[in-house]
Amino acid sequence: MNTLNDIVEKLKQGKVVAYPTEAVFGLGCNPADAQAVSALLALKNRPEEKGLILVAPRREFFFPFVDCTRLDEKAWQQIEAVRENAVTWIVPALDTTPRYLRGQFDTIAIRICRLPAVQRLCEATGFALTSTSANLTTKPPCRNSDEVRQQFGVDFPVLDEPTGGKTNPSEIRDIFTQQIFRQG
Repeated sequence: MNTLNDIVEKLKQGKVVAYPTEAVFGLGCNPADAQAVSALLALKNRPEEKGLILVAPRREFFFPFVDCTRLDEKAWQQIEAVRENAVTWIVPALDTTPRYLRGQFDTIAIRICRLPAVQRLCEATGFALTSTSANLTTKPPCRNSDEVRQQFGVDFPVLDEPTGGKTNPSEIRDIFTQQIFRQG
């Protein structure tokens, strides 16, 4: 069993970990660590062109990646609003945001996640987390730490805490047009 401190150390060492999100477990790493993100993409067999979601408990964690000059306070209020179901927002990315995070787009996907596990991980590491569902290709997303270990092995670093209990993954929506890319 991994403690919060164990998972924080793995993240700081550039490792990929599993952690609970609102509905399922996510696979995450330090988004500024190209090697860690490369390992995550390889583990998921996920093409870089798709981009990744970043999660964090506060907007400040996204500042290294988001073009904040294009977001006014009203947009940030939408992003930070507490809702029944989680919303991932597509927002403008900084030109310096790595392609391995934004994929083929000039935007990046971000989600405020107030789940205690995510809050503690981000506060302890000082960075947002990449977030993609913890599952191997063709397998269903893991909903608990035991399922993570069944798919990724007993030694895979997983934070043994509950998800937020939601049924569906987050909705994905454009901050400017409100177009929904994935129903939540």
